[in-house]
Amino acid sequence: MRAIRNLFLLLLLAAVGVLAYNYWTGNGWTLRPPTTSATGVDAEKARERGAEFTRKAAETTKVAAERTGEVLSEAALTAKIKSKMALDDYVKSRTISVDTNGTVVTLAGTVHSEQEHQRALRLARETAGVTQVIDKLKVAR
Repeated sequence: MRAIRNLFLLLLLAAVGVLAYNYWTGNGWTLRPPTTSATGVDAEKARERGAEFTRKAAETTKVAAERTGEVLSEAALTAKIKSKMALDDYVKSRTISVDTNGTVVTLAGTVHSEQEHQRALRLARETAGVTQVIDKLKVAR
C-alpha cells in the first residue's frame, strides 16, 4: 500500500513539474504545444505552406501525366502508321519517315510511284486518331 501511495505522489509531482515548466517558459498552464514555439516557428503558417506545396506538387504531377499521355499517344499513332505501311504490299515503308505531333502526322521521304504516294497518304489518313496528314513525300522519277 505504501509503494502505491509513493508512486501516486511521484506521478503527481511530475505533472505539477510539467505544468510549472510550461508556465515559466511562457506557454501557460497547458500541456499542449503553443502555436508559435520558442524557436519562432508558427505552426499554422507551416501548415499553410505545406498545403501550398502539396497543391503545387499535385498540379505539376497532373501536367507531367498529361504530357506523358500525349507522348505515348503520338508514339502509338506513329507505330500504327509504320505498321500499316510495313504490312502493305504497295508501300515501301523503309523510305518513308513518319513524324507525329499531337494528332497531326507528317510523311516525308521518297516513294517510287504516284500510286505508292497516294497509298501512303491514304494509310495515314485512315488511321484512327489522325486529324491531319502533312505530305512531304517526293516521287522519284
